[in-house]
Amino acid sequence: MEVILGLVMGIGLTLAFCLRRKKAELKEKDKQENRIARLVESSKDVIYYYQVKPEYKFKYISPSLDTYLGKGVVKAAMENPYDCFERSHPDDVDKLHNKVTGNLDFTKTILQRWQGPDGQYLWFEEYATPVYEGGQLVAVQGIIRNIDEKIKLQEDLEYRVNHDGLTGIFNRSYFEKQAEFFNSKKNDRIAIILCDLDNLKKTNDSLGHKQGDKLIIETARVLASFSSKNISASRIGGDEFAILINGKGEEEVFDFIEFIESAINRANLDQIGPMIEISIGCAYSSKSLGKMEELMSAADANMYQSKRSKKELVYS
Repeated sequence: MEVILGLVMGIGLTLAFCLRRKKAELKEKDKQENRIARLVESSKDVIYYYQVKPEYKFKYISPSLDTYLGKGVVKAAMENPYDCFERSHPDDVDKLHNKVTGNLDFTKTILQRWQGPDGQYLWFEEYATPVYEGGQLVAVQGIIRNIDEKIKLQEDLEYRVNHDGLTGIFNRSYFEKQAEFFNSKKNDRIAIILCDLDNLKKTNDSLGHKQGDKLIIETARVLASFSSKNISASRIGGDEFAILINGKGEEEVFDFIEFIESAINRANLDQIGPMIEISIGCAYSSKSLGKMEELMSAADANMYQSKRSKKELVYS
């Protein structure tokens, strides 16, 4: 009898210990889940779960989405599964459709823009994961991160790479990339116009480099005022500028040179200080492929011929 009682008590104690341990494990699990939930809720990243079958429906969106797109957006998206498509940039809507239909490479980052509370579009990158059941896509879950600062930094770097620091117009690097594009990739009617300031050294020596810089800046402003889809002006040296024109006829190009000269004359009427004096050289070809180096040399030679002619006129 004592043996039986001892056995029962032993079993009871074991059960009590197991129940206590199980209760402690459940409590710890709850604590971990609550900790994870708090991390998710407080994260700046947007975490979501979007059901696609049997119907489109957000099952979860973290509150951080309201921080970027405005208060009430999470609620609106939970009520209307198409709200995200309506807020997406028109150029990015196809990406969303491809994502929810599984026609997307989920191993790659998804770049997209959503409209913010002020009407401006914000940049986001997304890491999405498809959810399959029975071989069918039933949901998509992912993490979305705002990258406005990253995009702005990239744009700033690209601007600095392609623009002259003093004048703000395109620089030599940009001009050379454009010239190479027409030399090797796109065949088009093309013209290069080179403009060289005649009086920059004299201005620098007599009035100082600050006045020389002002002369360069004003010249750049006049030349850049003609910029368009087919015309780009670049500063390619200290006192030298290049204008690249594509898709225009030869007569149009030479008319354009007259426009430049007229614009400079008008600018000089209002100029306080040294006048803008430039020598211009132009070269034109009906085909650009394989011709750009030859055109550059011809424009350069014509520009220096113009400069020499002015000197001969002065000394005659």
